[in-house]
Amino acid sequence: MRTVGAYEAKTHLAELLDEVERGGAITIARHGRGVARLVPARSAKNEDRRAAVTAIRGFAAAHRLRGLKLRRMIEEGRR
Repeated sequence: MRTVGAYEAKTHLAELLDEVERGGAITIARHGRGVARLVPARSAKNEDRRAAVTAIRGFAAAHRLRGLKLRRMIEEGRR
């Protein structure tokens, strides 16, 4: 991933969009600190989905029911 300053991003936006369209990702920085990411629109959605699935799997692996029944927990929650 490449990092560019805010001024460069503003003056070379068309070139940056071409790079992102080819699959690249660019961080836009202000005073040397990243403030935004320019990524392909479809890629961002896929990354979000992958991150969510990974988080759910990680949570499930770390938290087991240990003999509790899901149905019973649902019923208790309704009381």
